[in-house]
Amino acid sequence: QVQLVESGGGLVQAGGSLRLSCAASERTFINFAMGWFRQAPGKEREFVAAISWISASTYYTDSVKGRFTISRDNAKNTMYLQMNSLKPEDTAVYYCAAGEQISTVRRGTGDYWGQGTQVTVSS
Repeated sequence: QVQLVESGGGLVQAGGSLRLSCAASERTFINFAMGWFRQAPGKEREFVAAISWISASTYYTDSVKGRFTISRDNAKNTMYLQMNSLKPEDTAVYYCAAGEQISTVRRGTGDYWGQGTQVTVSS
């Protein structure tokens, strides 16, 4: 059973940056596609970004392209989300997810999920 733990959330002013981390408990992490999702109050969870297991492919939702960068360090069993030029509308709980297929991760049907980390962007 893979466990995912997010960290790095916090309060930041608009235009600022944060880097989220998602640490996996198992070495088999390197075989999984990974992704980030977010859920703002009163809204449905939405896809943010995803990365294939060898980092060959990355995907982003349009609203974060050019501002967010997803990456992973398989040696550390950790995935990252570098968030720059943050906007108040980026405020949400951010979740990481893992799955065997990147297609399922992107659809939000990944096998494993973290507990989430809060990101708050003030205007």
